[in-house]
Amino acid sequence: MKLKFTTIPGSVVAPRGFLSAGVFCDIKRLGTGKGSSKGRKRDVALIVSEVPAAVAGLFTTNQICAAPVKLCIDRVKSGVAQAIVINSGNANACTGDQGIKDARAMALLAAQELRLPEEQVLVASTGRIGVELPMERVREGILAACAELGGSAEHAQHAAEAIMTSDTRLKTAAVELRVAGKPVCIGGMCKGAGMIQPGMSLSGRRPAATPSGLHATMLCFITTDAAIHPAALRLALQEAVTKSFNRITVDGDMSTNDTVLVLANGLAENPPITEKIARAVKAGKNPEGSAGFTEFSRALEHVCLDLAKKIVRDGEGVHRVVTVRVEGAKNNREADAAARAVANSALVKTSWHGGDPNWGRIIDALGYSPATVVEQKVDIGYSAPGGRRVVWSLRNGQPTKVSYPVLCEAAAPGEFDLHIRLNLGAGSALMYAADLTEAYVDFNKGDVSDPKNLGG
Repeated sequence: MKLKFTTIPGSVVAPRGFLSAGVFCDIKRLGTGKGSSKGRKRDVALIVSEVPAAVAGLFTTNQICAAPVKLCIDRVKSGVAQAIVINSGNANACTGDQGIKDARAMALLAAQELRLPEEQVLVASTGRIGVELPMERVREGILAACAELGGSAEHAQHAAEAIMTSDTRLKTAAVELRVAGKPVCIGGMCKGAGMIQPGMSLSGRRPAATPSGLHATMLCFITTDAAIHPAALRLALQEAVTKSFNRITVDGDMSTNDTVLVLANGLAENPPITEKIARAVKAGKNPEGSAGFTEFSRALEHVCLDLAKKIVRDGEGVHRVVTVRVEGAKNNREADAAARAVANSALVKTSWHGGDPNWGRIIDALGYSPATVVEQKVDIGYSAPGGRRVVWSLRNGQPTKVSYPVLCEAAAPGEFDLHIRLNLGAGSALMYAADLTEAYVDFNKGDVSDPKNLGG
């Protein structure tokens, strides 16, 4: 399918009417804990729309969720928001009543400085779990961010840096498309490297948008100047997250803070995309205006998937990225279960790190997954990313005659696809997964001789 949008610079300020900032206020304290070797890394970010915007969000389905998540779940119900304030270095999770007070205080301070209604300010946090926010430093950061707001690419870069924790590089994206002849932009930034297997839903309650197994966190912030009703925006975002962030895993751990937020301020002045149009398209109908929702949804999916893949590629200690493709399951739910079992198997992931095409570990993971598996029907093979030429190591549950060196060559690249065919039905699923390395263990093992390194 030919893409009807183009990649552009600017990230979250690429759409009309958005400003951002990122500042340093030493939330984590210089030189303390893992992931703080970046020196004076910015740690408070702010995204502001110049006018009230439609808002949609998806949130972690972890039964333990952070204070900012609880605040956002409540506030996005109105369908309107205008600003998002984010801090890194502290997750504000498992912090009790004080955590809720601090999240609200962050929103209130930003609202007062920006002269916005408090309920239109959203909050997100990422970092260590179980430690209260150093609010004096956070207040300083929010005030500084409000003073430094701007619409340049540099401002967007500063905001993207400020949300990073153990990330080693910025993760941003932006595209431009046309809706009824009007240019519309979608921009985004995200962070995440460890504690990554999001399973997000609109309400933060299970089941998530897709089935998901039950430090760092997955956060994503998207801006657009499209004119779209909040309910239509929710439908588009839910589908986009289902195909992207809810399809990635680095270590199989779902965070307490996973959040995706989208603001749509309507300044592109396209014919408004209504809930009625969106629901009709979802039902397979083609009403007037449906092309606009379809193209917007595809562009949003592209931005989300681009950002999600960047998280896996920058995962803690990651050396190889593997797309696990399961076909022929009894149904999609069983395909998903099979894909997740393989993608999160410590033995499979360590074999990927060594470049070992160990199909024995793979079929073992399939066997203990909740999916129905018949040994004599299973095929396992390898290909280049998106490639059609598959090198099969197992057919009908039996080793093929392909030589071991050839199989090793197929599993050697930094990125490859793993093909699994269960040959029992029409169910399919995929996961974007990472290997498990010594570097991941070293980063996450903790150091009891230095209490500053401990905690979530």
